[in-house]
Amino acid sequence: MKFRRQVWLGPFIADFYCPDARLVVEVDGDSHAARQAYDERRTAWLATQGMQVVRVTNADVMSNIDGVLAYLAALSPSPSHSAAPSGPLPLP
Repeated sequence: MKFRRQVWLGPFIADFYCPDARLVVEVDGDSHAARQAYDERRTAWLATQGMQVVRVTNADVMSNIDGVLAYLAALSPSPSHSAAPSGPLPLP
């Protein structure tokens, strides 16, 4: 997946956005605890636009980036590989 960072999406700025998967990734620090209502409104608006929003913490990004990347990769099939088999299935 290819992401752009700090992207305007309507009235909001997304931390990271993958246009092919319509996936928004928000990296939340401690300041987001006080902005929960705003974050919920933003997530709801993005969902009405057909986008999926995933929130990860700064701590996860800094200490477990491989886990974060694996989680994101599992959310959306690769654009170069079909999620469903195409053509006949291989024989056992």
